[in-house]
Amino acid sequence: MLKYAVSLSGIMAAIWLLLSGQLTHAILVPLGVASVALTVYLAYRMRILDREGLPIHLLIPILKYLPWLLMEVVKANLVVARHIVLGRKSLSPRICRLDTTQETDLGRVFLANSITLTPGTVTVYVREKEVWFYALTEELEQGVLSGEMDRRVTRLEGEP
Repeated sequence: MLKYAVSLSGIMAAIWLLLSGQLTHAILVPLGVASVALTVYLAYRMRILDREGLPIHLLIPILKYLPWLLMEVVKANLVVARHIVLGRKSLSPRICRLDTTQETDLGRVFLANSITLTPGTVTVYVREKEVWFYALTEELEQGVLSGEMDRRVTRLEGEP
């Protein structure tokens, strides 16, 4: 618990310093310290100061995942652009169901957000072991249903 409190304090202090730019102001610095301390205390009292609430263990794996996700976004952008040029008749919108392998809520959130970030697809419903999403075309549907994104997010998630 102490590890997460210290990490959260450091991250929040760094963000506060970057956004305020104040390091010597006589009133703002103590107020910034007080706001960081109060926020960490409230997170502790709400029992959200844990592995999922502050996923510092994902810093390295996310650096491997984001370039892959960026490439998927670019590919999906090209597919959507092609269908814009081809016109409305080339679209075949559908609601699809994907069985998932994530063990944690954080993993399911990563998967749902990754689907939504990919152009032409939007997550509409998330359950324990499934995600429902909207796909603009069959090609985009098959891209998600291939399971590659699910596998990568499960790998990113690591041990629960």
